Amino acid sequence: MKSVPRILVTGGAGFIGSHYVRTLLGPPGPGHAHAQTQAQVTVLDRLTYAGNPANLDPVRDRPGFLFVHGDIRDADLVDKLVSEHDEIVHFAAESHVDRSILGAAEFVRTNVLGTQTLLDAALRNRISTFVHISTDEVYGSIEEGSWTEDAPVRPNSPYAASKASADLIALAYHRTHGLDVRVTRCSNNYGPHQFPEKVIPLFITRLLEGGRVPLYGDGSHVRDWLHVDDHVRGVELVRTRGRAGEIYHIGGGTELSNRELTSALLDACGAHWSRVDHVEDRKGHDRRYSVDWTKIREELGYRPGKDFATGLAETVAWYRENRSWWQPLLGRAAL
Repeated sequence: MKSVPRILVTGGAGFIGSHYVRTLLGPPGPGHAHAQTQAQVTVLDRLTYAGNPANLDPVRDRPGFLFVHGDIRDADLVDKLVSEHDEIVHFAAESHVDRSILGAAEFVRTNVLGTQTLLDAALRNRISTFVHISTDEVYGSIEEGSWTEDAPVRPNSPYAASKASADLIALAYHRTHGLDVRVTRCSNNYGPHQFPEKVIPLFITRLLEGGRVPLYGDGSHVRDWLHVDDHVRGVELVRTRGRAGEIYHIGGGTELSNRELTSALLDACGAHWSRVDHVEDRKGHDRRYSVDWTKIREELGYRPGKDFATGLAETVAWYRENRSWWQPLLGRAAL
C-alpha cells in the first residue's frame, strides 16, 4: 500500500501557497475546485506583511495539517522540519517588483539564501522531491514569440534576478548531487486571496473603495494571465508526474496589455477611465512576458481550465464579498 506523502509547503500562508494547500486538503467546491489529495501537509511561513493566517482557515482542522511560524533561513528549524517530510513544495519568496527596486537586500536573503538553506536540508535528509516555484520574469522581456524552457535567463529587476539565482542554485543541486529538483515558471497569477499590492487586487480594492488606480507609462506592457487555480493544478502535476532536473512553464493563455487589463477591471467594477491616473513608468519595466507551455501540456496533460473573463468576474465578486479580508491589509500594501 502506497504511503501518504508528507509534504512541506513553504510560504503556504501566502496567495499561491495557501491556494495550493487548500486545493490539496480542502473539499471540492468554490475555491477548492479539484479533488483533495491524501497527504500530510505542513506549512512553514514567516508571516511577513503578505502572509495571512486566515488564508488557511478552511483547512486548519483537516487531519494531517500543521502550521509552523518560522523562517526558511533558520537552518536548525528547516533541518528539523525537512527531516520529518518526504517532499518540499517551495513557494516562499519576496515577490513584489516595486519593493525590490526600493531595496533588494531582503529579496536576496529570502529568495536566494532561503532557497539554499532548504536545498541543503533536502540533501542531508534525502528528500524525494523538491518542487521550486519560480516565475517567467527570470527571462527578462521578449518582443515576440514565447520563451521555451531552454531559454537563457536575463532578469531585469532585483526581484527577477533573485528568483533566477534561486532557480540556478536549485538546478545545480540536481546536477551536482542528484537531488530531485523540479522547477516551475509561471505567468502572472490572479484570483481570490491575492494581497492587494499586485495589480489586479490593487485595482479592484481601490475601485470598490471609490479610489483611483495607476497605469504605468503608455499601458502597452503585455502579460499572460493565469488563474491561481490553474497554476496550482500545474504545480501538482509537476510534483506527482514531472521529471527530475526539468523546468516546466505554466501559462494561462490570455495575453493582455496593461491598458486592456485596466479596461476590463474598470468594466467589472462599474468604473470609468476618469478614475485612472497615468503615472511614470517603473524602472526597468519589462515590456512583454510570454511562456510556451507546450512541454507541460504534452508531458503532463496540463491545460488552463479557467477562461479569463469568468475568472476575473469571479475574482471581483470575491473581493466585493470579502471586504473583511482585504480592508485590514490596505495599510500593509502601501509602499
